[in-house]
Amino acid sequence: MNGDKLKKIIRTAFMLLIALGLIPLLPMLISGRWNWWEAWVLTALLILTFMISRALAARKTPDILRERADYTEHEDTQPWDKWLSPTTAFGTAFILLTAGLDALFAWSIAFALGWELFGLALIVLGCLLGSYALIENAYFSGTVRIQAERGHSVVSGGPYAWVRHPGYTGSLLVNLGIPLLLDSAWAFVPAVILGALLVLRASLEDRFLLGNLPGYQQYAAKVRFRLLPGVW
Repeated sequence: MNGDKLKKIIRTAFMLLIALGLIPLLPMLISGRWNWWEAWVLTALLILTFMISRALAARKTPDILRERADYTEHEDTQPWDKWLSPTTAFGTAFILLTAGLDALFAWSIAFALGWELFGLALIVLGCLLGSYALIENAYFSGTVRIQAERGHSVVSGGPYAWVRHPGYTGSLLVNLGIPLLLDSAWAFVPAVILGALLVLRASLEDRFLLGNLPGYQQYAAKVRFRLLPGVW
């Protein structure tokens, strides 16, 4: 095994440890509330969604996980996405961090159970939509680029028949649901900031694809909305 391959394996293992072993547990690690059932439900959802969606995506598109794992090595990544990609990918950690601090210092008044369940519904819907997008789109890369070496083409089936960037829509729903489920009004601050960054990234990506991916203009004329049907 050469050094580059070993470094890649170590980096991938480290990223998985963060994504599955640290970030989902942040609210409980920070607050010390290990009997926090809402946080445990969220942790289970995030971990199961991550594992199942990637297993199904790899079954349909065997090289999709390698494409996503190598996202930092692509030289043709758009310059603006070199900072937007990691920011939006790990931005949820700031929502969870804020929720944990909120629980530790009791900054917010708890929401009614109905609002918590509404937040849970948003999270489940967002996880399902994001997973569906990953499984359906063989070119669901970690960064915005034209994957010429993989025969990049327009994907218009599944959730892409509803909106042009369903993965971002799923992330928005999850990030807005977390503050409600975890009883943290303050967590809406990073959630709204992250939402604005996701809208910015969707806008920039859409403009890039319109000018560089053959067939995307025709697809955009058919599927009018980028994130929310009837809105934008």
